[in-house]
Amino acid sequence: MNTAFDPRTVSLRPDELAGRVIAITGPTKGIGEQLALACARHGATVVLVGRNVKRLEGVHAEIEKAGGPEAVIAPFDLEKAVASDYDTLASAMMDRYGRLDGLVHNASLLGMLAPIDHYDVATWYRVMHVNVTAAFALTHVLLPLLRKSEDASVIFTSSGVGRRARAFWGAYSVSKCAIEGLSEILSQELENVSHVRVNTMNPGATRTSMRLQAYPSENPNLVTPPEDIVGPYVALLGPASRGITGQRFDAQPPRD
Repeated sequence: MNTAFDPRTVSLRPDELAGRVIAITGPTKGIGEQLALACARHGATVVLVGRNVKRLEGVHAEIEKAGGPEAVIAPFDLEKAVASDYDTLASAMMDRYGRLDGLVHNASLLGMLAPIDHYDVATWYRVMHVNVTAAFALTHVLLPLLRKSEDASVIFTSSGVGRRARAFWGAYSVSKCAIEGLSEILSQELENVSHVRVNTMNPGATRTSMRLQAYPSENPNLVTPPEDIVGPYVALLGPASRGITGQRFDAQPPRD
């Protein structure tokens, strides 16, 4: 395992992801949208997994307009999906592609910022379900497709408050700590017995609607736009990171 690998330093080729099939959750805005566009721009066939069909169609149209490989819309509600929905999604992808080369868990909920003794229990369940349980279930059902790839990559999106828990961040911080653990366990289980690598990516302070929700008084113009931080994700999805697994990466340098 090359622990010195840094996806931020990879020089991406125009065809970095050519021929690869990559599924992305939450691809209709922010980091997910920019990553979907970047993956298509680098030659990947992107499976857009999200709940808002109109927005999915918008991203699909952007990819088509840019001349990328035809993307696929996969309407899927991580909050409400039941077991049969997961099976249907996996079967459709197996029938169409026979494999999956990349899976990026980008979708998540912030919930509320509050001390634990004031935290709304229903909100806690909702955040933990979408951010952790649904990510586990989707990975679980897609693992057979990932195993059929000769070079598959799973990326769980983490957070600074997942690397080190932070007071008042409640379920979101707990969920990201759990994602770090899930990624580490899965990477150990798949290493040396498959071609599937598993890593986490902390996007850092990025100009998204979730960031605005968490920091409403922050000047968004002083925060890095999402299109500037997706390169490291692409590097982790492509051949440059073959064999790199069980690692925690940052999309940006530390802030001063």
